[in-house]
Amino acid sequence: VFQKWVNREISNFDYLIQLNTMAGRTYNDLAQYPVFPWILRDYTSEELDLNNPAVFRDLSKPIGVVNEKNAKAVKEKYNFEDPLGIIDKFHYGTHYSNAAGVMHYLIRVEPFTTLHIQLQSGRFDCADRQFHSIPATWQALMDNPNDVKELIPEFFYFPEFLENQNGFNLGQLQMSKEVVNDVVLPKWAHSPEDFICKHRKALESEYVSAHLHEWIDLIFGYKQRGPAAVEALNVFY
Repeated sequence: VFQKWVNREISNFDYLIQLNTMAGRTYNDLAQYPVFPWILRDYTSEELDLNNPAVFRDLSKPIGVVNEKNAKAVKEKYNFEDPLGIIDKFHYGTHYSNAAGVMHYLIRVEPFTTLHIQLQSGRFDCADRQFHSIPATWQALMDNPNDVKELIPEFFYFPEFLENQNGFNLGQLQMSKEVVNDVVLPKWAHSPEDFICKHRKALESEYVSAHLHEWIDLIFGYKQRGPAAVEALNVFY
């Protein structure tokens, strides 16, 4: 598979799906759901210029420290000693992929809506915590070193998850009173289909093709644990 990918006989998308499968990740288990990277960091421009390296996320860093500002807090957390000596050191107390995160992204489509409601004791979680905007989700990741959610494959092929086609009442945001309905898209995307098309194009771009292996090292490779993980600020609880 690796050789095929290097020779460009399979796409970046296909390679990531196969890596997830080999790593035991599957659509049948929310706790081991396939994980995909955030690949862009420009969610505000009117046009998306895929020839400009500045629009892409730094794939060599865990999402928690893509914003340099967060690195200090992350290092401090790692250097905190558990007085009882029971807990191994870690940079992040949460994970880049978990069941709650999958439900968070897929709340507008069944069976995830029902699973989310079950998780929240029979009702929707408060609107401010819902997935309501792609630009706002990215901004929250940049501002908060404790939020380290990567993406799921649906961001690259499934426009329906961005639409509230079932008309669920997801509440309204406290500050702006904005009703949470369809997911708010980046300015450069004119519809969910347009977002998926451009996002998939970004995944297959020259820049991502040249740097994807750096992210793979963090998630599936040698930077998952041991000294390389510590150095890369990539140790999870």
